Amino acid sequence: MNISNFDRAGVLVQALPYIQKYSGKTVVVKYGGNAMISDDLKIAVMTDIVLLSLVGIHVVLVHGGGPEITEMLDKIGKETRFVDGLRYTDEETVEVVQMVLAGKVNKGLVQLLQSRGGKAVGLSGLDGRMLYANKINEKLGLVGEIETVNVQPINDMLSAGYIPVIATVAGGENNAVYNINADTAAARIAAELGAEKLILMTDIRGLLRNVDDESTLIPVVNMSEITQLKKQGIVKNGMIPKVDCCADAVRRGVRRAHIIDGRIPHAILIEMLTDEGVGTMFY
Repeated sequence: MNISNFDRAGVLVQALPYIQKYSGKTVVVKYGGNAMISDDLKIAVMTDIVLLSLVGIHVVLVHGGGPEITEMLDKIGKETRFVDGLRYTDEETVEVVQMVLAGKVNKGLVQLLQSRGGKAVGLSGLDGRMLYANKINEKLGLVGEIETVNVQPINDMLSAGYIPVIATVAGGENNAVYNINADTAAARIAAELGAEKLILMTDIRGLLRNVDDESTLIPVVNMSEITQLKKQGIVKNGMIPKVDCCADAVRRGVRRAHIIDGRIPHAILIEMLTDEGVGTMFY
């Protein structure tokens, strides 16, 4: 499809008020799922983030890496087990989580951002005691519940013009290391930063009235509607923790939280810089 220069200009003009609105504001993007597996989608996401950064929007990238962790555990012959939707994490597993997330995945994303012309720095929750956690319960092992968030290392990087890329492992008492759910970490970080937006990238369109029909997407949800949506069974299964993370972020002061489909190329730009948006917004 050939796009004329006139059409390109129209796109830029439409984006201008949104660039003006968000310039100087902070946006936290949680990145994972299928958008992280496909190389083409990964490049599109990194390009979006670099573009937003270059027009003056402070982007913080928080990432998981579940498939990569599972792949590494398989290589060493370690069984992967989930309890209540969270990865059971023993001492050996948390070493792999730290190695894969804070090492391979984190530095790979930093390198990709830089290849698209961005300035990025890789961090983990251990750096500057950014994330400090306690054990949730014994049945999950070393899975942590965030107790405190120190955003100074993030703000220092943003002030210096860098995109912070954050791996979600946390420190704890007696030098413990905890595996942290990336959605939960992104929500808490966004709240502590006073972010304008939290964007959770996932592998579904957003919140659907009928999970088998993408045309039933609910584009906007008021916080007061969430309890009823749960009672109706519209918010269920794996969508419950994502919606709860969005709700928690908004209650803690984030202006808008979004669940968007990471399978759509340039979904972040569509959400941030167009009239239509994409996915489900919580306010």
